[in-house]
Amino acid sequence: MSSTPKIYVAGHRGMVGSSIVRTLLAADHPASALVLRTHAELDLCNQAQVQAFFATEKPDQVYLAAAKVGGIHANNTLPADFIYQNLMMQANVVDAAFRSGVKKLLILGSSCIYPRLAPQPMGEAALLTGTLEPTNEPYAIAKIAGIKLCESYNRQYGQSHGIDYRSVMPTNLYGPGDNYHPENSHVIPALIRRFHEARVNQAPMVTIWGTGSPKREFLYVDDMASASVHVMNLPQAIYSQHTSPMQSHINVGCGQDISIAELAQLVGQTVGYTGAIDFDASKPDGAPRKLMDSSRINALGWQAQVALQDGLQQAYQDFLKNHA
Repeated sequence: MSSTPKIYVAGHRGMVGSSIVRTLLAADHPASALVLRTHAELDLCNQAQVQAFFATEKPDQVYLAAAKVGGIHANNTLPADFIYQNLMMQANVVDAAFRSGVKKLLILGSSCIYPRLAPQPMGEAALLTGTLEPTNEPYAIAKIAGIKLCESYNRQYGQSHGIDYRSVMPTNLYGPGDNYHPENSHVIPALIRRFHEARVNQAPMVTIWGTGSPKREFLYVDDMASASVHVMNLPQAIYSQHTSPMQSHINVGCGQDISIAELAQLVGQTVGYTGAIDFDASKPDGAPRKLMDSSRINALGWQAQVALQDGLQQAYQDFLKNHA
């Protein structure tokens, strides 16, 4: 590998992938050493296309930030899309990367890999210890498969081929480049859009799905990107001290959570909405709490930097600039 690795960022137009690209460029990684492809240029669900791409480009490192993602509504109504597309993208990229000689690869997963009623905060050891949250089980299973793909290739080919494939599990992410679709987005972009439209239309009330009681942890996307680059660049000897061959994934969170009701109030204040907030208890809440135990990555030298209130301000400015 050259002193300047050739890096492929899969999903570079998405929220996380674009932030990883910004982080690499800010660290003086030359743009000429980045390999980027849009979905129109490379369909990661197409095995032949992916194999041909890797055989031609032969990157040194891969960040797999491409994924089919969405909130409760999207996961509930498109379960086949979520499990199939995520399984295929991961399987195709990991195998083609291995066959083309990629030594370092990082998959980004999700906190939904953990059981619905996992002890809080959720440590890495909680994986596969209980029943998943039904509303996003297909997506969670695909992401668990991504972890096991990396572990299995390491176990079978790590020593003989010198590969080191890793996986990071972020908590709920938000920030510039988010998806603000009115039905298929995650909670923060959905709330930003809903409160913005309510303010513009002078609506007297905004109705939020669920009871408002579930608690969630949120991480600004640039913090996630910095964590991804940090984990990718850790020496293998240090990384292996904090992981094991069959429990190699690492949680990434800020260590604090907030109720959906409190979050709604905070987003309303950020947007400048002054009307009432109502909660529709007939809609699903999802898991009651999802707080990550991020002590492992903290011990590896990384800490979140962006406070939720500051991150929401930046996310709203991005929405006004690109989506309003």
